[in-house]
Amino acid sequence: MIMSFRWYGSKQDKISLKYIRQIPGMKGVITTLYDKMPGELWEYDEIMAMKKEVEDAGLIISGIESVNIHDAIKIGSPDREEYIDNYIKTLENLGKAGIHMVCYNFMPVFDWTRTELARVLPDGSTVLAYTQEAVDKINPENMFESIKGDMNDTVMPGWEPERMAKIKELFEMYKEVDSEKLFENLKYFLERIMPVCDEYDINMAIHPDDPAWSVFGLPRIIINKENILRMMKMVDNVHNGVTFCTGSFGTNLKNDIPDMIRSLKGRIHFAHVRNLKFHSQDNFEESAHLSSAGDFDMYEIMKALYDIGFDGPIRPDHGRMIWDEVGMPGYGLYDRALGACYLQGLWEAIDKNEKRK
Repeated sequence: MIMSFRWYGSKQDKISLKYIRQIPGMKGVITTLYDKMPGELWEYDEIMAMKKEVEDAGLIISGIESVNIHDAIKIGSPDREEYIDNYIKTLENLGKAGIHMVCYNFMPVFDWTRTELARVLPDGSTVLAYTQEAVDKINPENMFESIKGDMNDTVMPGWEPERMAKIKELFEMYKEVDSEKLFENLKYFLERIMPVCDEYDINMAIHPDDPAWSVFGLPRIIINKENILRMMKMVDNVHNGVTFCTGSFGTNLKNDIPDMIRSLKGRIHFAHVRNLKFHSQDNFEESAHLSSAGDFDMYEIMKALYDIGFDGPIRPDHGRMIWDEVGMPGYGLYDRALGACYLQGLWEAIDKNEKRK
């Protein structure tokens, strides 16, 4: 595996590449061009400037998260061709720059949903949390207002103010899009981009929907084993793969995470590994990475990745805010650094145990 860390760029991230490099075992960053709007072309020179900045710090770009997909592609409107053409040219430029993994999502309106960004745990740390009861009481047009006060003056991906200002318009756009239509539009998009992915060996890694059920009546399709296998089969190309996010798939307690990992051998191109603590099936909070801190068996998750020969980028996901750190909720330095070390410790133990058999 390639231990990696999400980095939001020198203009936005309070965490420097210098600090990221000092995390034991850290090899690369997962990043993107944060000033690009969905559907906009990424120029080769811009990509190379980003790559040089990372490599000058002694790290690599182990993947892009994300080249965001324009809503015209998701809803299948006539102008989607323009945005798909831009996406193809962007992938070509990434391939020429030697970047071979792109994480993306196909979620309508909201990239992810949480009802709290700073729930206080008994130890005094704060975490992202979700309760369905809270969602049911919120007008979706007011969702951004309900959480923006806890963003610590950061811009959280998927919740950009420019996008949230158009929330009513976005809901209207998706009014006629159900799960089948969303699957159909995803298939069309993937079939259009696979030739450039084949040419430049670019792995497309779809991120699961978070949480793994419909929110505000919007369709969610990347939510379980059945649907993700359907997606793999409908565009049966090794470059059509998944970002296996344990926290997103794990929001649905019916999902058997290790079993899902083993069913996707050869198609997991990127892994987000984190833990959740449930108070009920639709009231959960994010936790420290240790198995004992939440409800997931992190050893079995890492063992499943090891067993399928996973060798792609992996990153600790959504840490707690600890030690009075102030920053983007879920993306502080300290707890994610602890998580990276923990995951590497599990991997080392699994590897040594297997080699002694």
